[in-house]
Amino acid sequence: MDHPATTNPATAREIILEIVRNMREGLEPLHYSTLAPAIYHVYLHPDDMERLRGIVPRIVEEARRALDAELETLNRGSIVDRLKLRHEQPKITPPDGGWQVRILENTDDETDPGDIVIYSELALPAKPDFGAGSMTKRIATRRMGGAQTSSQSYDKEKQPLPDGRGSASGMGAAASGTGGAAGGASSGAATGVSGAASGPGCAPTGVAGGAASGAMGAASEASPEAGAFAVIQYDDGGGRKTYQMTKEQIVVGRGGRDYWTDLKLDTLPDVSREHFRLRRDPESGKFFLKDLSRLGTTINGEKAPSSIEYVEGEKRDRNVEVPVPETARIGLADVVYLEFRSASNG
Repeated sequence: MDHPATTNPATAREIILEIVRNMREGLEPLHYSTLAPAIYHVYLHPDDMERLRGIVPRIVEEARRALDAELETLNRGSIVDRLKLRHEQPKITPPDGGWQVRILENTDDETDPGDIVIYSELALPAKPDFGAGSMTKRIATRRMGGAQTSSQSYDKEKQPLPDGRGSASGMGAAASGTGGAAGGASSGAATGVSGAASGPGCAPTGVAGGAASGAMGAASEASPEAGAFAVIQYDDGGGRKTYQMTKEQIVVGRGGRDYWTDLKLDTLPDVSREHFRLRRDPESGKFFLKDLSRLGTTINGEKAPSSIEYVEGEKRDRNVEVPVPETARIGLADVVYLEFRSASNG
């Protein structure tokens, strides 16, 4: 663990203040107005989530009120600024669809009670150029071990071409702004609003087991290269990518300091650091998947049985595998989807 333990659990007030801080960090000034992020994903340690679960709707309601109040304060400015007759800054406008806040359980093993991680999104206006697409600003703020940090990134979503080729880059998941109670296995998949906030993980790379390469633009179907057992295409926070599987077994997930992954995904914490293992049987050439995640894996829409069980708080691997068809759509926590195709299928 790379940060000191937080002795105090997160309070509802601290969560609201962190949401407001995230909004301030994500402001985007234009010439006549300033835009604020509209979508907020708030991740809490399971202990904090369990303790606050009953008042999550109230936290969401008061967070929206606090965001409105902060906008009013920022737009009003200080008395000193008004007396100095400083040049008026562009007013901050609230999101057209209102504030959309979702509070979820953080499934990362390395988080502590009191840690608050927030990912927010701001959709920026698209350029008038044909095919230019729109840009999404993603803001990440963290309070880990009492220390506050923030980061920002910009992801371009490319518009399809007239003949239907091309696809939007970024993740196909969505974030709900309902603000209902969240947590457990059902809390990870957030749906209802196009686009999803990306996590801070590295861009996917293949080490000794394959190579992931960016493929922005046309979403052409890739074929397995010479020596590859299968090819996997997907969209994550880094755009459209292709991974050639050249090992008999690979690990897929967000990875991390103490987690080895062959295919590393840049996405939300809903996806586990080690989400699933994909194995090829050398004798039959068939593929098998072992789900190691907290929030689940699907194969062509069917939920794969979990290989993990918890006995008296101890995590155990039951070594449960399920077959994977020659072509399959593999979903990770309903956040990221991988298009899998074996070499035997061409």
